[in-house]
Amino acid sequence: MKTKSFLEAADVDRILDAAVAEASANSWAVTVAIVDDGGHLLALRRLDGCAPMGALISVEKARSSAIGRRETKGYEDMINNGRTAFLTAPAYGFLEGGVPIVVDGNVVGAVGVSGVKSDQDAQVAKAGIAAL
Repeated sequence: MKTKSFLEAADVDRILDAAVAEASANSWAVTVAIVDDGGHLLALRRLDGCAPMGALISVEKARSSAIGRRETKGYEDMINNGRTAFLTAPAYGFLEGGVPIVVDGNVVGAVGVSGVKSDQDAQVAKAGIAAL
């Protein structure tokens, strides 16, 4: 049996604080969601000025990234390149901005961000993860 890493509360706080700092440094009103490896919500912070829809979208981006074990940009690219049938898959976060948290080669969770351009959402998510 293998030993599995997991996110602790202090890890989640560190990721969330770094992601919020990146968004704030760029004056971006976003929502940041962090999930565990099963896509279960661990933290959510909606910054002032972010539309309420950002809370829903950020969670779905994080969930899709965690359970799919990849960045959600890959799904968006696949759909944009013509594989529209993928839109019928039983998930909803197929826009860039969901990034898996990988520790020792294993996905332990993901960060999803929504509120600005998709590449900027991903930038905020990656800044949060880099704090680990």
